[in-house]
Amino acid sequence: MLTRYKICDGKIVESDTQNGDVLVFVKPTDEEKRYLIEDLKLDEHTLSSALDPDELSRIEFEPGHMALIFKRPRTHSVKDHFLFRVYSIGVFLFKERVVIIEADETTLFEGKLFSRIQSLQELAIRLLYRSVFKFVEHLKLINNESSLLEGQINTSMRNEYLISMFALEKSLVYYLNAINANGVVIEKLKLNAAKLNFTQDTHELLEDLAIENSQCYRQAEIYSNILASMMDARVSIVSNNLNILMKTLTIITIGIMVPTFVVSAFSMNVKIPLLHDNPLSFWIILGFAALSLVVLGIVSRYKKW
Repeated sequence: MLTRYKICDGKIVESDTQNGDVLVFVKPTDEEKRYLIEDLKLDEHTLSSALDPDELSRIEFEPGHMALIFKRPRTHSVKDHFLFRVYSIGVFLFKERVVIIEADETTLFEGKLFSRIQSLQELAIRLLYRSVFKFVEHLKLINNESSLLEGQINTSMRNEYLISMFALEKSLVYYLNAINANGVVIEKLKLNAAKLNFTQDTHELLEDLAIENSQCYRQAEIYSNILASMMDARVSIVSNNLNILMKTLTIITIGIMVPTFVVSAFSMNVKIPLLHDNPLSFWIILGFAALSLVVLGIVSRYKKW
């Protein structure tokens, strides 16, 4: 699907004409792919890379345009449970237009970042900047989810909470790889700033972007290290909860078996005192059973079972 935009008074607005200088392709059809390859001269492999979620971030300089592929966190939904994923976006910077290709429909031009766009080069940088902000937002969400799961693990023995924690840990590994790959792209953009005719303002924006991405990577690394180091402790908590439950069930079982043994002893088919000679033998046997429970309770309290 193709949507055309244009830069008007520093803002990105949708264009109703064929003259839009910002072209956004979401899940391009075969016909649109032929247009991109044959008319705009995009490399077919690079075009496929922009739609591949496992593709690494990179920059390529082609005749007439620059190809920029970077990672962005996928919009999280309930059906994903606790697994956060990333996907690729391709930005192809021409002299007079920008072509954006993505596999999932998202809101690209949101927030104050896109309120004062001065050039197409700046638009490409701000798209990358927005990706960093998305990673930061998702890291906060992952941290909150981790805290909630930690409280549930401390009081539960169900495996689903541990599986959710493993999913969060896996998500952080994906995010670390994606943020690091974006950092390599940012550094390469800085090295080729003159070649890309970046203005002084765009160059300063790129410097700020490098700092934000570095801070985002350190934050993700801290969360990942904390989550990984605490997983063993949380597994031990679940095992300890299971041991406590088994101990409680064992005490209950012993508590049932002791008076049962007393009653069974007087029920054997042999001659036992009090069985026929005393009219109160039934109540005496029940008393012995109750006394055995009292003794068991005293012993368990003394042993701190």
